[in-house]
Amino acid sequence: MKKNNFTRRQFIAGVSVGSIAAAASTSIPVLGNISHSLNESGKLALLGGEPVVKSKIWPAWPYVDEKMVEAIIKTTRSGIWCRIQSSTGTVPTFESEYSKLMGAKFTVATGSGTQALHTCVEALGIGPGDEVITSPYTDMGTIASIISSRALPVMADLDPESFQLDPNEVERRITENTKAIMPIHIMGQPCNMERIMAIAKKHNLRVIEDACQAHLGEYQGKILGTIGDLGCFSFQTTKTIACGEGGAIIGNNEELMDKCYTVQNHGTNRKGRSETIGPKYRMNEFEGAILLAQLESAKERFLLRNKNAAYLSSKLKNFPGLVPQKLYEGTQSGSFYLYTMSYKKEHFNNATRNQFLKALAAEGISMSGYIPNGLHKEPWTDHILNLKVYQKMYSPARLQQYREELTYPKCDQVCEDMVMLWASGPLLGTQGDMDDIISAIMKVHANRDQLNRL
Repeated sequence: MKKNNFTRRQFIAGVSVGSIAAAASTSIPVLGNISHSLNESGKLALLGGEPVVKSKIWPAWPYVDEKMVEAIIKTTRSGIWCRIQSSTGTVPTFESEYSKLMGAKFTVATGSGTQALHTCVEALGIGPGDEVITSPYTDMGTIASIISSRALPVMADLDPESFQLDPNEVERRITENTKAIMPIHIMGQPCNMERIMAIAKKHNLRVIEDACQAHLGEYQGKILGTIGDLGCFSFQTTKTIACGEGGAIIGNNEELMDKCYTVQNHGTNRKGRSETIGPKYRMNEFEGAILLAQLESAKERFLLRNKNAAYLSSKLKNFPGLVPQKLYEGTQSGSFYLYTMSYKKEHFNNATRNQFLKALAAEGISMSGYIPNGLHKEPWTDHILNLKVYQKMYSPARLQQYREELTYPKCDQVCEDMVMLWASGPLLGTQGDMDDIISAIMKVHANRDQLNRL
């Protein structure tokens, strides 16, 4: 079968989500015993047809329960609002409980995921003249953690099927000044840590896992964040464990984790001695209270997201129009902060991604792209290359090479083709909700010849 000639008949014969009747039918059966009546011969809702889903209501996010509300009230009344007021306050207690949950010996809580990452960069002694290899397909917080220490963020291109750092590209970018690799478990799913750790060992590099989206995900028997030297998490409102802002560092090396504590505590160690350079990145007791109150039930929500994600992927298994994010061998679970797919326009009558998304939204299921363009296309690169500190610490030839290498075609492809369902709340839905997602996708596909009219 030629890729560009995937017909509806072939789709009906091969797709795992079940048969789809002819467009002239008034009922399109999807997923076996699930049926949606589609008026006007299956006309797209955006063109006046009946939508697959009316008034879809997803589980609310961020997650809130009475235990969390009571924890905030208790903290407010206690007057203990800062972690240094009590060794048994919500933040120290959260650190202890989070370590247990994540299978790590130590946790240091911070005010954000970006702060956690920057703390690690400083604790590892990385600064001007040094280079850290990371991805262009990430939140700016990843880059900010490196340039805040005036090190050079060297970006490597992606594996376009997993949306993760390509280990071959990582190794190609290593120079004599490279001190660390900062892989991102993007969307909350594990990157190829087996290869990345092997590269780090070969070149004597540190590894800081940016697991900000990846709470509780597991790879080859280890929880994400415990594989490298240090692992960092975010508790920003949209994350699968959330408190508005907030972050955490986990690790098993006590000496290194003590350095992290000292850095985030404005350079003051646990004994009260001011010994190094550091910002004030302490988590407050209100954030600790919200987090601590939800930890007991966090695993339950994590398991449900994985169950629903696996269900969606099974229904899309043989469907060429949307290909779920590739998971590397050894992946046992992910946080599924986002559920993502590659959009293949050749299987939608060459309709653009935006045309597909508009049609899908009209059917009652909203999806979107994620990062509109890689960070190599943002103005921060010109900014740092023109800073005196970078011009002093890096040779003109190195900075010129850096500028010339700001080309990442596979990242550009991912930005153009990727489609995502924001999953923190929606993947807590029922199997019926997941069926609605599949039904809407298949209706748009069955009527793809209408997409060029949108």
